[in-house]
Amino acid sequence: MESTDPRGLHLLGKLPATQCPQFLHRVVDGVCGRAQPRFQDYGSVWNLREWLEVLEDFSAFFKTSVGKDEPFEEVASHLNGLSAEHQDAILKCLKSRKPEISEALMEKVCAMSSAYLRDFDWQLKLALSSDKLSSLQMPLVNLDLDITERATVTPVSVEMNKEELQNLINALEAANKVVLQLK
Repeated sequence: MESTDPRGLHLLGKLPATQCPQFLHRVVDGVCGRAQPRFQDYGSVWNLREWLEVLEDFSAFFKTSVGKDEPFEEVASHLNGLSAEHQDAILKCLKSRKPEISEALMEKVCAMSSAYLRDFDWQLKLALSSDKLSSLQMPLVNLDLDITERATVTPVSVEMNKEELQNLINALEAANKVVLQLK
């Protein structure tokens, strides 16, 4: 499992093992689109920065573990450094809620794919509408997109300069990373 920084996972050790199941199930509730745990309930255990790390890392941990369908032995290897009681609570939560997490991830993928890019075409041209603009020789990209949503194809044409094109590329790369995380 790819993990950016498992520090949030190890911060769970600050929470008494008896409180872990309730906390972890609330994290899974958040992953599934329901109410997640509240900082005010755990402010005596973690400071705000730690709280955000724990919440983000455990949400990512559950999504990635289920999304990649990792064997429980491999999942357990990411929990080294936590007590046996904490590891047991995490694995029990993951085993019992795996179908629900999987369903939530599939719903997110389906929602994201209900409107998708069907085809695209691009052209590069120079803006030549006036004498001043023609001397600037500013390259523009014309991007023609066919967006399909609910069996309806909608053509969209976009003209972008170099900066706008770079912003679009960055946004598409970020979206691709999110989709890869969900797989």
